[in-house]
Amino acid sequence: QVQLVESGGGLVQAGGSLRLSCAASGRTFSSIAMGWFRQAPGKEREFVATISWRGFRTDYADSVKGRFTISRDNAKNTVYLQMNSLKPEDTAVYFCAARPNGGHSSVEVAYDTWGQGTQVTVSS
Repeated sequence: QVQLVESGGGLVQAGGSLRLSCAASGRTFSSIAMGWFRQAPGKEREFVATISWRGFRTDYADSVKGRFTISRDNAKNTVYLQMNSLKPEDTAVYFCAARPNGGHSSVEVAYDTWGQGTQVTVSS
């Protein structure tokens, strides 16, 4: 089983950037599809981005396309989410998730392991 720990969240002004990291341990990271999701106050958790196990395929929510980039470094067992041109509506707790059995996916229930989340707050 894989364990996930997110980091890199914080407070940033609108238009700024943050890079989130998700460190994985416990099994062969390079064979696992990964995803980022977020949950804003009072809202359900939603898909943000996903990446295939070798990093060749990615997918994004329409709300973040062109602003966010997901990437991974299998040598470091880490997946990243580069967030640029941040908006107040990006404020949320961001979670990384692992999908050991299957390809990259935007579907929350496809993932079986989750990190504890990291808070991102964008001020206007």
